[in-house]
Amino acid sequence: MFGLLFFILFTPGASEFLCTSSDLEMSYTFCDSTPHAFRFNLTPCSTMNKPVWKAALTWIPRSDIIFLKIVFTVWYNGAKVLHWKEVLCSGADDEYAVCGMLKGETIATTFDIKGARIEFPKGNYRIILQGFSDESENNMVMCLDFTMIVKQDIF
Repeated sequence: MFGLLFFILFTPGASEFLCTSSDLEMSYTFCDSTPHAFRFNLTPCSTMNKPVWKAALTWIPRSDIIFLKIVFTVWYNGAKVLHWKEVLCSGADDEYAVCGMLKGETIATTFDIKGARIEFPKGNYRIILQGFSDESENNMVMCLDFTMIVKQDIF
């Protein structure tokens, strides 16, 4: 089944149902209390036989993006299965378009998510995506809390 995942996030604390298909349901909320201007598209809304998800992101950051550290944490059926950190922007020789953007500028980009080639076992996933503008992870610029329910095994 082909689906489209699309959402615009402006209100903190509001949970939104994002997409549903025969094998996948997704929803989100912010994990911080500040409103955001954020839009994200993901196709398809499925985990079945899809080597790559196509994503489009539009975001107006609340602060300059000179330094950006991403922290990505995944829980599967209540157990932490992944905790990954990466500095995307360091202020020197950055390769991502988001690096160097100023507060209030609109970031609009498209990219592939190759992790879709992973065979997700049936179950409940909680995915926290945090962005920090400092190495010590004290200044959070974005925090999203996704719920993903995989309804059937791929096997």
